[in-house]
Amino acid sequence: MKSLNKITQTQLILPTSLFLVVFDNYAFFTNLTKVYPLSDNFGFVVSTVFVNFFFTVLLFGLISTKWTIKPIIITILIVSSLTNYFMNAYHVIIDASMIRNMMQTNLNESIDLLTLKQVLYFLFLGLLPSIYVYKVKIVSQGFKTELLSRLKLLATALVVIGLSIFLFSKHYTSFAREHKPLRFTVNPSYWIYSTGKYIHKTFNSGPIVVQALGEDAKVLKNPDDNRSKLVIMIVGEAARADHFSLNGYQRDTNPLLAKENIINFSNVSSCGTSTAESVPCMFAVYDRGDYNYKKGVTTENVLDVLKHTKDVAVLWRDNNSDSKGVALRVAYEDFKTPKNNTICSEGECRDIGMLTGLDAFIEEHKGKDILIVLHQMGNHGPAYFKRYTKAFEKFKPTCKTNQLEACSQQEITNAYDNAILYTDYFLYNVIQFLKKYDERYDTAMIYMADHGESLGESGVYLHGLPYFMAPDAQTHIGAIMWFGKHMSKEINADALRERSKKAYSQDNLFHTLLGIFNVQTKVYDADMDMLKK
Repeated sequence: MKSLNKITQTQLILPTSLFLVVFDNYAFFTNLTKVYPLSDNFGFVVSTVFVNFFFTVLLFGLISTKWTIKPIIITILIVSSLTNYFMNAYHVIIDASMIRNMMQTNLNESIDLLTLKQVLYFLFLGLLPSIYVYKVKIVSQGFKTELLSRLKLLATALVVIGLSIFLFSKHYTSFAREHKPLRFTVNPSYWIYSTGKYIHKTFNSGPIVVQALGEDAKVLKNPDDNRSKLVIMIVGEAARADHFSLNGYQRDTNPLLAKENIINFSNVSSCGTSTAESVPCMFAVYDRGDYNYKKGVTTENVLDVLKHTKDVAVLWRDNNSDSKGVALRVAYEDFKTPKNNTICSEGECRDIGMLTGLDAFIEEHKGKDILIVLHQMGNHGPAYFKRYTKAFEKFKPTCKTNQLEACSQQEITNAYDNAILYTDYFLYNVIQFLKKYDERYDTAMIYMADHGESLGESGVYLHGLPYFMAPDAQTHIGAIMWFGKHMSKEINADALRERSKKAYSQDNLFHTLLGIFNVQTKVYDADMDMLKK
């Protein structure tokens, strides 16, 4: 017992590394043996245990000192336990984009993710071993002895890693070149790498200086039409296209929209697979191939361009976490709180509440064109059952927990589809609201989801997978437009409906919003405007 209470740094590094490899790498070894079956690749699979173990030893050996070893190990144990849970429960990847998404998640969204199973992971794989590390006494061996011991440890790690890769070079070559996604689940090395990447992109860019965009923008008025334009843009949340009955889904999830003269765009893809990535990207001038976080935060977006015209009043109302930086320079209202949102029930402020008080904003900006952006809570998971009221629980039985692995896929799908049904109701009410102004304004509604959602297909839940490996469920999104009688003629709605099955993406939104307000600017590209031929 005495030896367990007094140990050297090396004696702490070795068992900690073994603990992490054995208990926090279920996802990695499960995925590895699917690609490299154990019966034919036993030696290689065993070698990955040694490589993972000694790589972790190498990591600790390089960054740990007598004064830092405890906080470093405790931090890694706790974070790795939670990473382990999310990879096992939802099959998500903890990369830089996912870390950004988590950093921008508010308290209510975090609570939605909390489960008993997560607490148990945290307790047994994070907290309890951390308590031991905190209490154990690190014995000092003297500088020379400690240095020699550390060098031996690092040399051994390098030799074993190098020998393992040499003996199974063919396997490691295919592992590195053909099966890159496998390394995304190595715990803790990949989340540590992703954290470093996130920090580099976010904080190592110097002061954020926002570059002006479209300062030459002006609205071209039609002398024969003295009506202003009133457009409501809805940013949907986690709404996959194949669960809209408008797109042929066997369930009637869009009964109210089907009664309206809407234009459904059945082939629209997202810019990213998370809110933190897609929302800034969809309002940016950059297309998906050119967009990155740094460009997004240092360049004005389409809302800024519209504001530059002086003729378009812009308002962003948010019932999600926030605008992800899009609405920093326009009027912004938080509708996630009952203070502003008068329609809250069962602990949830409803999307429909964002329509409250809009008449006053419109009256205040009489004579101007108006763009109102409503950012939905929509189908935010995993607690889909919270996203709608009891009146919309049409598909039963439903998954009434945020622990999705505890539910059948059908129960998850039922809850998700009920949330789509509520979005149908919300969009229908947006259209009815706009109809009140159809004589005084050229009215329009644009709906576009930020990304899709996995519902357990192939064991994958939620969203956020790297784009190149994300399924269509996460990138094929719902997108709908509606136009009032005057606007329908102006944009030739019949012609637009005929090409609504064409492939579009969120890249088109920037230019479509400029086009709908007849904005002339050098940054406008008519070929990217969905409303043009």
